[in-house]
Amino acid sequence: MARLKTAVLISGRGSNLQALIDACAVPGFPAEIVLVIANVAGAAGLARAQAAGIAARTIPHRDYKSREQFEARLTEELAAAEAGLVCLAGFMRILTPSFVARWRDRLVNIHPSLLPAYPGMHTHARALADGVRIAGCTVHFVRAEVDHGPIVVQAAVPVLPGDDEAALAARVLAAEHRAYPLALRLIAEGRVRIEGDRCVIDGAAAPGVVLINPSDG
Repeated sequence: MARLKTAVLISGRGSNLQALIDACAVPGFPAEIVLVIANVAGAAGLARAQAAGIAARTIPHRDYKSREQFEARLTEELAAAEAGLVCLAGFMRILTPSFVARWRDRLVNIHPSLLPAYPGMHTHARALADGVRIAGCTVHFVRAEVDHGPIVVQAAVPVLPGDDEAALAARVLAAEHRAYPLALRLIAEGRVRIEGDRCVIDGAAAPGVVLINPSDG
């Protein structure tokens, strides 16, 4: 079976990109990363791609007069690479509805909260301010509304006493590095079907555990 050609869009350090690169390097993994694009010159994630022998491009969004022109350039590169799936990994641009429609059901994102809770920015600060006991991350198919779309994978972590934004962000990021490769594998294996606003995953089982926070001693 041919491996799913995957492109990754980044804006910064690329830690989730590295998790995807590492997963794709495992023999038998059903996807391969064929292109990495950054919208910020010098983004650290580009060096990760180059070190792995992956084609890397910089397309600065500020070089274009409109979002549509910028996205047209993105689409040219993605099409030339024959990307069948596009992963957003810390890509700090809001995409237009037309771009999202062009890549519908072939465009996924990872967000540092348990959606639909805390879409948008400052997720960890908002969660801590609300006193939540469980936080986490979500991999989802992208829709025109920001941080919405059918959910593929979620991972939950506890919020610990004394957590600040940095501590909680680090714990969630570690979960992201497990959740994103899993989502990519499930999609690449053809096990994910979108029915309405939900993902149905063939052969998937829910974990037989309950995370309760705080525990009773």
